Amino acid sequence: MDSLNSLIDGFGTALTPVNLLWAAVGVLLGTAIGVLPGIGPAMAVALLLPVTYGLDPTGAFIMFAGIYYGAMFGGSTTSILLNTPGESAAVVAAIEGNPMAKSGRGAQALAAAAIGHFAGGMIGTVLLVVLAPTVASLAVGIGAPDYFAIMVLAFIAVTSVLGASRIRGLASLLIGLTIGLVGLDQMTGQQRLTFGSLQLADGVDVVIVAVGLFAIGEALWVAAHLRRSAGEPIPVGRPWLGRADLRRTWRPWLRGPVIGFPFGAIPAGGAEIPTFLSYVTEKRLSRHRDQFGKGAIEGVAGPEAAASASAAGTLVSMLTLGLPTTAVAAVMLAAFQQYGIQPGPLLFEREPELVWGLIASLFVGMVLLLALNLPLAPVWAKLLRIPRPYLYAGILFFAAVGAYAVGGESLDLVILLVIGLIGLGMRRYGLPVLPAVIGVILGPAAEQQLRRALQISDGSVTGLVNTPFSVTVYAIVALIVAWPLLRRLVARRRGDRTSDEEGRAVRGG
Repeated sequence: MDSLNSLIDGFGTALTPVNLLWAAVGVLLGTAIGVLPGIGPAMAVALLLPVTYGLDPTGAFIMFAGIYYGAMFGGSTTSILLNTPGESAAVVAAIEGNPMAKSGRGAQALAAAAIGHFAGGMIGTVLLVVLAPTVASLAVGIGAPDYFAIMVLAFIAVTSVLGASRIRGLASLLIGLTIGLVGLDQMTGQQRLTFGSLQLADGVDVVIVAVGLFAIGEALWVAAHLRRSAGEPIPVGRPWLGRADLRRTWRPWLRGPVIGFPFGAIPAGGAEIPTFLSYVTEKRLSRHRDQFGKGAIEGVAGPEAAASASAAGTLVSMLTLGLPTTAVAAVMLAAFQQYGIQPGPLLFEREPELVWGLIASLFVGMVLLLALNLPLAPVWAKLLRIPRPYLYAGILFFAAVGAYAVGGESLDLVILLVIGLIGLGMRRYGLPVLPAVIGVILGPAAEQQLRRALQISDGSVTGLVNTPFSVTVYAIVALIVAWPLLRRLVARRRGDRTSDEEGRAVRGG
């Protein structure tokens, strides 16, 4: 009841005309910035930090929250329509969303994403209000072996369900892990795969990798085939979801937040892992499994709901522990410190108006985001009416601008082109792109958690499986790996049993 009363007071703060204006500005800015590949929510919040010096803290953080959610949706818009993720959490949306767009169902994919964001954000924020203390206490008890086990689960899950074969999925993952090794060793400071270049010492930014593999690789692939066949504008299709679509999406909209919220609250990769796991879950549970990879709407609805709920989970650990689990949370933590406020267990007591006003503004921002983007879905989808030569020329331009904006180095453009050529080669030989992106995102963090766990256990491998949580996760990993073999054995036994019964029937006849 205390939380409910505090939330009602927070709505009194969030619904003032000034704060409503900041929420609307944040949602608009976030959506617009999220559509640009390479400029994600973290960079948007960082760029707008100086602008908020004259604002009161409550208004500033309400605008930041709007930017966060808006940028996540904007990233999925270009991911679906142009196969160009605006940020790493939108990578999964491209897998099914882009084939939907190419088949004339771009508006349906955008609508599924918008409603998924709304459902995930609403459920995640309710869980934030109800479960913040519990989730925070669980996050404190998770150690390096548990984090490493979670990341291994993400690696195995994504290589098992994507691509024509597990070998190709594993090859793609190894490409990503290799790119993730570029830079300084976080433990020893030794340079790895930098070829003597100081500009590579900080590693290759994941945004450049995602934009290179998806946008540049796709543009080059399309250009290579346009010489043989003329590119026709892609039809947009109906602007709203039909009954069949709703029957296929309402369960993923509800399942996504259950996966996304807990992962957002622990430092295990932000929204990337839950979106990947949500996609895997929907593929396993779907009755239309044959459509995955060709434009299954469940593969858009579930991951987008998981991403939005993960954003709410991120705020749990930042507000209650002062622990940033994503780049956006880290920038927002810097903003708190800019105002002389220290997030932690006492924040709810010392700054109740700010905290509960921020939480209430998340509900307001979700409604504004849905009201803004659902009617605009057909408008965004009309981007696909642009002839493909002009469309992909524009993608190359904005991808280059986004990559250059990441670090302001001309070398980033060279890296972007090299990674784009790698993406072209992966498409040529049937390697799925997503495992490579996962390897870049989670590879360095997995290496750090592995080495930390081994240091704690004095180099003993048993240190990786010395907690009930890690043992449980590895049991799930073993089941995923062994499942195809078990399924073949069960099918063989059933076949043998059927042939025996047929033989008995023949002999009996």
